[in-house]
Amino acid sequence: MTAPDGPAASRADPVALRSPALLGFFGHVMARAMRRGFHAVRLARPGWPELPRDRPVVVYLNHPSWWDPAVLIVMGTTRFRDRPGYGPIDEAMLDRYRFMRRLGLFGVTPGPRGAATFLRTARRVLEDPRAMLWITAEGRFTDPRIRPVTLMPGLAHLVRHAPTAVVVPLALEYPFWDERTPEALARFGRPIEAATLAGMPVEALNEHLARRLEETMDALAADATSRDPERFLPVLRGTAGVGGVYDLWRRARAALASRTFHAGHGAPER
Repeated sequence: MTAPDGPAASRADPVALRSPALLGFFGHVMARAMRRGFHAVRLARPGWPELPRDRPVVVYLNHPSWWDPAVLIVMGTTRFRDRPGYGPIDEAMLDRYRFMRRLGLFGVTPGPRGAATFLRTARRVLEDPRAMLWITAEGRFTDPRIRPVTLMPGLAHLVRHAPTAVVVPLALEYPFWDERTPEALARFGRPIEAATLAGMPVEALNEHLARRLEETMDALAADATSRDPERFLPVLRGTAGVGGVYDLWRRARAALASRTFHAGHGAPER
């Protein structure tokens, strides 16, 4: 597949518009925001997926929170910084925040025309064997406990048209544990070869992908309810303790008792 021609096409082409420098800067901004907003960002063991270097990757995930894009940007600019990252976003939102086009985001709209645009643009992105396409496949904010998991059909259509891709489910949730700030938790599912699914009818393929994501979400839920940080790899360390006068008092008590001050309420993490 070749890219469309002309000035209008180039303005809508995420490959041409993407700025690695701006994305790197924005990754630092999002990492700083997540350190302030969360006690920690954690990835459930066994951790990062093993991905072939010469194949495009489609990561599809549930959509529990406004913070989801921040998690993806942090992952994309740290662990996967050698892969150009892209993602669909509501066209109206992209019109409001035009700089996001420079981050690899491209607009989509509801309806058949929007679905066709999504498929055409996503296939354009996946022409690059290094590309990584991140899709919040539920299409709207959804509580991570809702079952069954349902996905928008565009993902299944894309998988049928991208047989060289590797498809990876990703589960996210943001529970509170022992601190005043929540945990940002993630778990990758087992990678799927798109070529093994390409012959399935769209409805069956959509159901298969939904069940794989649901299994990953269930596994993350078990990790989250354990409240055990040892079941996770740390991605970012964030905010601990209450702050203000209360933590000053706790710090003074620790100093008077010749103890090391630990801001968190739980046991210190290794």
